[in-house]
Amino acid sequence: MDILIVGSGGREHALAWKIRQSPLVERVWVAPGNAGIAECATCIPLRSDDTSGLAEFAVQHRVGLVVVGPEEPLTKGIADVLRARGLLVVGPGAAGARLEGSKSFAKGFCERHGIPTARGIRCEDVGTALAHVGDMGFPLVVKADGLAAGKGVVIATTQGEAVTAIESLAGRGSLLLEEFLRGSECSLLFLCDGKSVLPFAPARDYKRAEDGDVGPNTGGMGSFSPVPDVTSAVQRDAYEHIALRVLAGLADEQIDYRGVLYAGCMVTQDGVKVLEFNCRFGDPETQVLMPRIQGDLVPALVACAKGRLADAWLEWRDETAVCVQMVSSGYPAAPVTGMIIGGLDKVSQDVMVFHGGTRQEDDQLVTAGGRVLGITAIGATMAEARAGAYAGVSAIHFKGAQWRTDIASGMDATRKGEQT
Repeated sequence: MDILIVGSGGREHALAWKIRQSPLVERVWVAPGNAGIAECATCIPLRSDDTSGLAEFAVQHRVGLVVVGPEEPLTKGIADVLRARGLLVVGPGAAGARLEGSKSFAKGFCERHGIPTARGIRCEDVGTALAHVGDMGFPLVVKADGLAAGKGVVIATTQGEAVTAIESLAGRGSLLLEEFLRGSECSLLFLCDGKSVLPFAPARDYKRAEDGDVGPNTGGMGSFSPVPDVTSAVQRDAYEHIALRVLAGLADEQIDYRGVLYAGCMVTQDGVKVLEFNCRFGDPETQVLMPRIQGDLVPALVACAKGRLADAWLEWRDETAVCVQMVSSGYPAAPVTGMIIGGLDKVSQDVMVFHGGTRQEDDQLVTAGGRVLGITAIGATMAEARAGAYAGVSAIHFKGAQWRTDIASGMDATRKGEQT
């Protein structure tokens, strides 16, 4: 079959890389893709939000499966339109995508269906948020309600910081104030077909921009999988008290959810609690999960789209995968683009380089986004995988390149990687 992947980042590159290995697949299309994706798939000049154009292309080319990467087209209903044209799709419709598209909806969903999460107060305006700013103590988590590409969250340690955060996020709609949960974070992804869920291996990502987990929130600066402290007991807890309750809640609210359910979780002393939901594959988590899958991913994706997930399975390699993101100067606020990228030919063949924001200009590869490259390595141990990833980072260069130096290290490094 032919498969169409919608999107243009490192997540989509990792998916294309993995899907292309399937003996069931004849051709992989990616819309719009990027310079790195073009090396393993056929890129087509259609934007990820061009719903009618993508639907027409998929029908005309008899695409057997569509995998939607980014959250924005999902929240706008691209999966509904594609399914209405008779296409198989991995990605929830607009109703299910509200779990990511509205943090207030997600909080209410958790409360209605007994899904463990942080206490929260939904505030329709700045005045209400300011009135409740001290209700849950500090640190206080302030979230913008809508999509923010991982950057609409501020952890305020004082009342002054909370007020500033509320005022800075006010233009993005309603706000959510949440208690600060203490513990260890993990990303738990599940394929969901409305009746069954199939878990992926746990991963951990790094949202803050700088070493030691400080600086502004980003879309993700790196990740690793598996996660040693996310034990089988923790995974079972999450499966029973989060995944299955979400599944039951979706059914109760008559939402047909066929796609990836991403639960960003905190493992606390009181069990696993949900920090956020995403309605698609995580990025950069996908860049460590895809290399760890043993065998073919495509049958599970097809089963998800067809509602036959109960018969599907995934096998996982024992090795560890570590991904380090190289980002542009100024990221996440105002990334500088157009910088020439060099050194890719010096990276070991055992290291995977997933392109997030690149484009080809004549005969040169240049930066075209905030997160430019995800450097992923596999190793028998965390230390081995980490060393491979950072060796890849050291080989690559572009002006202003930045990265965290403490990915998968227990955050014991303090200096910030930077090129001038």
